[in-house]
Amino acid sequence: MSNPIDFNLYLITDRTQVAAGHTLLSAIDSALQGGVKAIQLREKDLSAAELLPLARELRELTRKYDARLLINDRIDLALAVQADGVHLGEHSLPTDVVRKLVGPKRLIGVSTHSNADISRAIKLGADFVTFGPVYETPSKAVFGPPQGLQALTEACRDSSLPVFALGGITPTRVAEVRHAGASGVALISAILASPAPRSAAEAFNACD
Repeated sequence: MSNPIDFNLYLITDRTQVAAGHTLLSAIDSALQGGVKAIQLREKDLSAAELLPLARELRELTRKYDARLLINDRIDLALAVQADGVHLGEHSLPTDVVRKLVGPKRLIGVSTHSNADISRAIKLGADFVTFGPVYETPSKAVFGPPQGLQALTEACRDSSLPVFALGGITPTRVAEVRHAGASGVALISAILASPAPRSAAEAFNACD
């Protein structure tokens, strides 16, 4: 049985997108003040040694605000800082293998780009998936053109797991992705690139 997902706003880190006047940590702190309840640490260019102190600081911050912390791909770091879970991509270890390593209580999120990806995530024991990109967004251009609302609707219809819409999500688009069946939204720049991450997070929470 999947772990319950008690958040609907999933903030993914990218320190290169943080607005002037903020560090990644200060922007995350501000976003948590605004009601973000789940953070994914995803800084792919950093080594494990560089990620560890950042993960520790984020673990302290998320505990302060009673929020979840997931680590992208690095199971070792997730265990080292007692994170709430891990997030897996297409080149990560298989979900069922990761489950044996992290145990039944930690969350496992999986990035998906098709219904086949979602079916695989369900079969292998994920707790939730992100699906996208739904809209045009530079950070997801590598995955090709946006999938659109119809693809999101079909993905949510066919999924027994919570689906988080990802890619180009703004507050004005929350209603339509939720109407399509998404359990929540995953995003980066809409909050981190804002000069006021707390207000940006509050704007998303006001949509629900």
